[in-house]
Amino acid sequence: MGLLHGLPNTLVVQAFRRVPWLASRWAKRHQFVEGREIPWTPVRKPVAESVVALVTTAGVHLKSQEPFDMDDPDGDPTFRVIPTDAPRSDLTITHKYYDHSSADRDINVVLPLDRMREFVAEKRIRGIAPFAYGFMGHIHGRHLRTLIEASGPEVARRIKRDGAEAVLLTPA
Repeated sequence: MGLLHGLPNTLVVQAFRRVPWLASRWAKRHQFVEGREIPWTPVRKPVAESVVALVTTAGVHLKSQEPFDMDDPDGDPTFRVIPTDAPRSDLTITHKYYDHSSADRDINVVLPLDRMREFVAEKRIRGIAPFAYGFMGHIHGRHLRTLIEASGPEVARRIKRDGAEAVLLTPA
């Protein structure tokens, strides 16, 4: 798939959307990271009694925070801390590897803070962790190690410190 290698990622994404067989062919030749262990912890109590944290790979962050690096072809392995009581108008998305026009209109598509608040009001969950965490989900090459060994574990530590007992991960 050398032909696609030199094209900007935004054009490649649009080509994959319009020509699905092209995406399938690319995926067959792409080497993906495979986990050797299942990162799973059994639920120890009902979800209705749990504080839930939100993590997204959709490139969500506060407008006041540094945007994710869109110039690095290997992505940006850093994360952004988002107070869960932040107004939706304070949030934005920096990500060029998916069509986020729906999420631009309603951030709940990728960071369902309003839905989580409704779950609290309906007593479906006990609470929302005080912070959500935003990643840019398009990490390759040299940044994978940073994501796996530094950023991911740091967010896990923060989520535990935040008192969360479950995590909802939303992809882009």
